[in-house]
Order: sequence, then C-alpha cells, then structure tokens
Amino acid sequence: MLKELISVFKSDTLLDRAYKRSFEMLDLTHKMFLEAKNVLRHTESNQVSFDINDQDIAVNKYQREVRKDVFNHLAMSGTETLASDLVLVNIVIDVERIGDITKNIVEVAQGHKEKLSSKLFDAKVAEMEKAVSENFEKTITAFKEADEDLATKIIEEYKWISKASDDMLLALMNNEEQELKAGSAVALALYIRQLKRINSHLRNVASSIVNPFHRIGYKPKKKKE
Repeated sequence: MLKELISVFKSDTLLDRAYKRSFEMLDLTHKMFLEAKNVLRHTESNQVSFDINDQDIAVNKYQREVRKDVFNHLAMSGTETLASDLVLVNIVIDVERIGDITKNIVEVAQGHKEKLSSKLFDAKVAEMEKAVSENFEKTITAFKEADEDLATKIIEEYKWISKASDDMLLALMNNEEQELKAGSAVALALYIRQLKRINSHLRNVASSIVNPFHRIGYKPKKKKE
C-alpha cells in the first residue's frame, strides 16, 4: 500500500514534508524508548540523560505539523489523494502514542526509585525488550523503504509479545513471584503492559505499509493464487 503512495507524497511539497516528519517522529520515539528502558531496568539513579518531556513535546509538535500539512493539502487539492493522506495521519497517531507510553515508562522509573528486576520474570522481560527494540528498527526500515515484505514479517514475527505480556500479568496477579515487593510488582505490571502497547502500535505502523486504509491494524489478507 505505502509503496504505491510514495510517488504521491514526493509529488507534493506539503505531503512530502509530512512524510519526512513521520520518519523523524519514529526515530525520536525509538530514542525515547531506549532511554526509558535503560533508566527503569539498568540504573539505580533513575536519572534520564535527556528531557523525555521535551522530546514528547517535539513528537506532539511533529504530529500537529503532519495533520496541518495534510489538511492544507486536502483544502488545496481536493480528495484525489485522500487515501495517502489518511494513511499518514493514521501512522503519526500511532507514533505519537508510542511517545506517550515511553514517557509513562520514565514516570514508572522515577516512582520506583531503584532498578526494576525480578528473578522469575527477568529473562522473559529481557526477551520482550529485545524484541520491541528490534521491532522499532525493522519498522523504521520498512517504513522508510516502503518494504512490504519486511512489514509483513514484522506483523507475524512480534505477535507473540501480546500473549507473553498477558501471561506474565496473570502470573503477577496470582502472586507467583513472591519475592517481589508490592511496589516492584506494580511497576513491573505497568512496564509489561507498556511494552505490549508499544509493540502493538509498531505493528499498526507496519500494517499501514502493507494494507489498504480500512485494514490498518489488522493482518494482511493472503493473496489468492
């Protein structure tokens, strides 16, 4: 889907600028996620190396710029490129929400006051973190290159994260990790859910590369032979 629309984006100054802004939003939220993860899981000081709130404000600003450029394009050019405009707006909504979630992770880190770890769940959480980081990198590549094959693989490859998150949350509710303090259990539950949400939004972006607008957020339909 996206590959078919790139020529539309590049042929119009407003859409091309909006398209490039969406790249910048993805790169920025990736940086925010890596920092938030590091602060919560790998430091005792919980000091962020840059202001996450400032970065989140920048992401929000970029989203508004994309929406403004798309609106102005539609106002001047009509609805001929409506599909491509809607795809862009949909993508930046998902990316903006990722920015909000990474800010929430930092808030958890600042409230927890110590490195978050769990003997029972550390290995699985680390596996999820690695997968979300990889998903970020692959989604950025797939989006910038309009790589439908890679986007399709992303949608399938990382769907397990949702179930893993649900399974761990259920285990926490059933008190299977008895060595974890109550505050740490709450922080871990929030973090696990946040990883799931980030992954879901990234998969939505990937689906925007493959699917027509009305199927964004769903698995691609298999092509009939």
